[in-house]
Amino acid sequence: MLRTPPTDFEVMVVMLLEADSKSMRSMSGSRRNSGSSLVSSSSASSNLSHLEEDTWILWGRIVNEWEEWRRKKDKLLKELIRKGIPHHFRAIVWQLLGNATDMPVKNQYSELLKMSSPCEKLIRRDIARTYPEHEFFKGQDSLGQEVLFNVMKAYSLVDREVGYCQGSAFIVGLLLMQMPEEEAFCVFVRLMQEYRLRELFKPSMAELGLCIYQFEYLLQEQLPELNVHFRSQSFHTSMYASSWFLTLFLTFLPLPVATRIFDIFMYEGLEIIFRVGLAILQYNQTDLIQLDMEGMSQHFQKVIPHQFDSCPDKLILRAYQVKYNPKRMKKLEKEYTTIKNKEMEEQIEIKRLRTENRLLKQRIETLEKVRKQRSSCLPEENNMAALQEEVKQMKLRELETLRSFREMQDSVTELNTRWQVKHKFTQSCRRHWKESPKKNAMNELQDKLMTVRLREAQAQAELREVKLRALQQESQNQIHSKLIGRHEQERSALQDRLQMVANQNKALQAQLNEMKRKQAESDCKSKEEVMAVRLREADSMAVMAELRQKIAELEIQKEEGLIQGQLNHSDSRQYINHLRDQIAELRNEVGHTMIHNQSTQFTGRNNKYTVIPHLERIYRDKRGITVFIVSGFQNKSCTNLYIQLLKLTLSIVAQKSFYWC
Repeated sequence: MLRTPPTDFEVMVVMLLEADSKSMRSMSGSRRNSGSSLVSSSSASSNLSHLEEDTWILWGRIVNEWEEWRRKKDKLLKELIRKGIPHHFRAIVWQLLGNATDMPVKNQYSELLKMSSPCEKLIRRDIARTYPEHEFFKGQDSLGQEVLFNVMKAYSLVDREVGYCQGSAFIVGLLLMQMPEEEAFCVFVRLMQEYRLRELFKPSMAELGLCIYQFEYLLQEQLPELNVHFRSQSFHTSMYASSWFLTLFLTFLPLPVATRIFDIFMYEGLEIIFRVGLAILQYNQTDLIQLDMEGMSQHFQKVIPHQFDSCPDKLILRAYQVKYNPKRMKKLEKEYTTIKNKEMEEQIEIKRLRTENRLLKQRIETLEKVRKQRSSCLPEENNMAALQEEVKQMKLRELETLRSFREMQDSVTELNTRWQVKHKFTQSCRRHWKESPKKNAMNELQDKLMTVRLREAQAQAELREVKLRALQQESQNQIHSKLIGRHEQERSALQDRLQMVANQNKALQAQLNEMKRKQAESDCKSKEEVMAVRLREADSMAVMAELRQKIAELEIQKEEGLIQGQLNHSDSRQYINHLRDQIAELRNEVGHTMIHNQSTQFTGRNNKYTVIPHLERIYRDKRGITVFIVSGFQNKSCTNLYIQLLKLTLSIVAQKSFYWC
């Protein structure tokens, strides 16, 4: 058989794998040989850089020729995925593996974010617990927490049966570390639909029970000693393996190791979870057998997660050394389904029997209540006395009939004995004496007569017996008729009671429907109130933001005003000094013009100001007019000079930006 020559691409892949192994050997050799450490480390780094560049080229071609690789080079693609997908290619490769590049639900994502979900509170509560140490999800208002909330909320609206489950947030968080939220949402929807995750996250978690059942079988088959130790310590499989299946090791192993496992999961499904779980138990079997239940719990929490930090390939290699038979897993699935169906049937039967038992108890209680009510209403003592009297009479009649029957039986027995004696006597006479024919005829007639009398006696006895039976039947019929009448009365009372209970049930059902309606209205009102509160909070936040912006602008204006005032201060000082000089000159002129002590009153032209020379005080009257009180001047010229002095003073005050009241 002729073998087809390998293509250039396959040759390149083989060369890459050989270069990978050579580079790893050169790195290990450089650690052992201290004399040539610098040369070997530089060569190893160069080999690694070339290998990384070639890996990028290879995965770029895989992405561009994806359909061809899935059809023709599936085995080679599987080996490359097991070696790890490069970080920068993970987003597109995961979408291609999940067939999530073009999904109709992607167009609905923006509309789903505008809707409200009943799971929002649960999602908000659990978001802070999802990757709390990761930089992308740190902080309550971080971008990671916001997009994680959006994706989980959108899926809870798409699949209302599943809604939200806490473990799914870790899977979505890993997707968001690699791709935008819309692409992460599409990949998560595909994972739930095609990778059995939806059955895992249903409220019943039936798929989780199946996975635990299959894992227990593998543990019992491949690690029997460890399985016996777990059972002796009551260390159930669900105590340590439930999170493995629900979070795909994302909460158990460090993120780089768990991401490598997730690469393989995207291609091979849940099989890798079984393999990795058994590989971990095989690696730690010797230590676990020596520990008790508490020690095993501590070992699972603190020791096992960090055993493969430096070398995830070691864990992957051990995982693929585990024996895994898909056909046997299918048989286990059928067995588990059969067991669960039987359990469901038993539970249904138990529920049915419990319901019947409860209904029978209720009926018995109802009948007891009705009987008590009925017995309290009827004259019990009179009925009992009448029944006792009837029983006595029936017993007397029965005794009389029995006595007459016995007497008849005695007479019949006596006649029968007599007849037999006489019959024997006649027979003996016939044998010993020869009698005449007339006498023989007489004897025969007597025999017939005796036979007739015996038959008559027997008939009378039977007649009396029949009469006795008829009498007994009549008495029983009377008793039964009375019992039937009493039962009829009780039945009518029960029917009335049943009708009353049915009416009460209808009334209660109406009340229940009314309560449900009110509850629905209250829920709607509460939701509307919550939305109103949120809207008010949003409005208040917007107002606060505007106020803060205005405060910032005012502070900026204040700073600008201070700076402008400092700039203008030097110019205004010269002007103030000039005004002060004028005031001094005016004061001197006023001093020269004071001659008399006679006071003079002066009123302004517009009658808004009233001035008496020598300013004593200034006030504002009820009409809002400002009044200056001045004394000590004699004529009008002095007053005018003083007014000019006041104007200059006020201009100085205004120049200094004082407020004058």
